[in-house]
Amino acid sequence: MDASAKGRKKRGGKKRRKATKGEPSEPSSHGAEQTPSNSLSKRRKLGATSSSTSFLDKMRARLSGGHFRMLNEKLYTCSGKEAFNYFNDDPDLFNVYHTGYKEQMSHWPEQPVNIIIKWLKSRNSNLTVADFGCGDARIAKTVKNKVFSIDLVSNDPSVIACDMSQTPLESSTIDVAIFCLSLMGTTYSSYINEANRVLKPSGWLLIAEVKSRLDPNNGGADPDEFVEAVNNLGFSLVSKDMANKMFILLYFKKKEKTASARNISWPELKPCIYKRR
Repeated sequence: MDASAKGRKKRGGKKRRKATKGEPSEPSSHGAEQTPSNSLSKRRKLGATSSSTSFLDKMRARLSGGHFRMLNEKLYTCSGKEAFNYFNDDPDLFNVYHTGYKEQMSHWPEQPVNIIIKWLKSRNSNLTVADFGCGDARIAKTVKNKVFSIDLVSNDPSVIACDMSQTPLESSTIDVAIFCLSLMGTTYSSYINEANRVLKPSGWLLIAEVKSRLDPNNGGADPDEFVEAVNNLGFSLVSKDMANKMFILLYFKKKEKTASARNISWPELKPCIYKRR
């Protein structure tokens, strides 16, 4: 063998033995280790996937928030009967609304329902309660009292689904009637009239409302005019809590005799329209 042939043999090195059937082949030197360029490429792909997922989540949140604002505006600007028919035609919309409502409430430093629950717990648990516009029926699930939870639509069998101006409750059977951010619509006074009907004499009427709706300096109603209208129906204001910056809480007690609802001038409450975040 001449010198050139020996050189070629040395440069070629050992020949790789072909794997027999059933025997694993030797790993290729190309796949044995990740090169820096391959690793960087994978990280970029993962980053792109994460960014895409985050973008989709944000878009879904915006769509959900937009749907909630549309439904919220609908509830504030239509009559009680229209709202009842609207949500009964498509009950899923009510679930969309309450999901958005909970998200909005999560931004409040304090929620009026918690104050009302605390107030109920400080009193006799034998008091019968009607929760008008109960939502997820949190009050009924938290206190020991017998609570009639009322709302336009519900998947919960314990909730009475009806037009809140025409409940199936019997007259003068309720000790405490509650409206926690639920005096919505252009015919809100009909809900208070219904609460007056079902309340016993000396029964309590608790109203929690968004503060801006009762702020004349911000386009809302005069709170004194609202209180006067409720008083003219046959109630007396016991206390007023305006300490919270987000809402106002009014505590009324029903008198022995009530007035005719037709002779009362109810102020127009400003619709509560949530801003886009």
